[in-house]
Amino acid sequence: MNWICAQLGAREHYAIPRALHRNGALRGLFTDAWVRPGNPLGRLKQSLRERYHAELADTAVHSANVSLLMFEARARLKGLQGWNRIMARNEWFQREALRFLSNLRPPSSVLRPPTSDLRPPALFAYSYAARDLFRWARAQGWRTVLGQIDPAVTEERLVERLHQRQSELSSDWQAAPLKYWEQWHEECQLADRIVVNSEWSRKALEKEGISAGKIRVVPLAYAPPPEAAGFRREYPAQFTSERPLRILFLGQINLRKGIGPLLEAAEMLRGEPVEFHIVGPVLVTVPEKWRRHPQIRWLGPVPRGAVAEHYRAADVFLFPTFSDGFGMTQLEAQAWQLPIVASQFCGDVVRDGVNGLRLTEVNAGGIAQAVRRFLASPEQLAAMSRASGVGAEFSLSGIAATLESVLD
Repeated sequence: MNWICAQLGAREHYAIPRALHRNGALRGLFTDAWVRPGNPLGRLKQSLRERYHAELADTAVHSANVSLLMFEARARLKGLQGWNRIMARNEWFQREALRFLSNLRPPSSVLRPPTSDLRPPALFAYSYAARDLFRWARAQGWRTVLGQIDPAVTEERLVERLHQRQSELSSDWQAAPLKYWEQWHEECQLADRIVVNSEWSRKALEKEGISAGKIRVVPLAYAPPPEAAGFRREYPAQFTSERPLRILFLGQINLRKGIGPLLEAAEMLRGEPVEFHIVGPVLVTVPEKWRRHPQIRWLGPVPRGAVAEHYRAADVFLFPTFSDGFGMTQLEAQAWQLPIVASQFCGDVVRDGVNGLRLTEVNAGGIAQAVRRFLASPEQLAAMSRASGVGAEFSLSGIAATLESVLD
């Protein structure tokens, strides 16, 4: 298959184009920003420093660096915020990507590999920034594959209910405008296949009327860092106030990720030898009683390069999400041999009782029960740690083979 990727952002460290490139199937990547080492843009704008991957250094990558900076400047001048800014960025990206795609014509001479394979190219693009690209691609006779990044409308309705029930943890969250979801439905109609990362996302899309025949489950791809290969985790014979059980929560701190029941569980566990290490940007208003809780360490956001330090220091990784397309942090934690306590509303990484525990429901009682199970049995944690690791089903080569089969 002959693939073109259009990717807004550095989602999953460019895993999809990297996987296709490893199999010799990638013919081009268009992205909003691509900053090679030494590029002055990396010094000018810190957020652009990681917009590059060495594995794609020898392939055709095209970007809109200058146009991106101009868009961001205009957006600030216009005072665009929230959904207005998100939708404007999605539209801008598609305009730039269409210029790139149009310059590739005629696809039969430019994109077809030097073989007898006469199948048309496949265009892969992520949800919410794909509609116009798919319209153009279908007009050229190309195949279209939508990478659905989340459980879509189902997730939004769930989050809305959470904000109604957990008003104590207020935030500035707003539902997406109707136009946003209308455009998404059109994307789904234009897609020949829709790739989701979990069974939870598949069920969510089917609930919204998306044809089950279009949907394929392809988990996230992740390559563990080399320094994790020789890491071995050790646990004490007993957890004490001097050596408490250290539970790591890492990611956006909002209601969808389960911060509400986590905080309630911390209160239920008050006085027991447990510490909660919470790493990430706080997107809710946290009441003072939890800000000052003696067993909660609020560590704030950290750069990507510092994340491994927190995985190494923890004993358990907690992922009590109410809804996630997958949750890359689960694989990152597994790479560092961390047992995981996770909900059922995300990618299938945890094998209950083997490398972690699955929560039947996301609530404070379930979290506290899992924690007490580990407090009572540190040797069980050690066994789960030994069983942890990133399976072959999450490798780049495995994902590439699965991707190339979705259009068969």
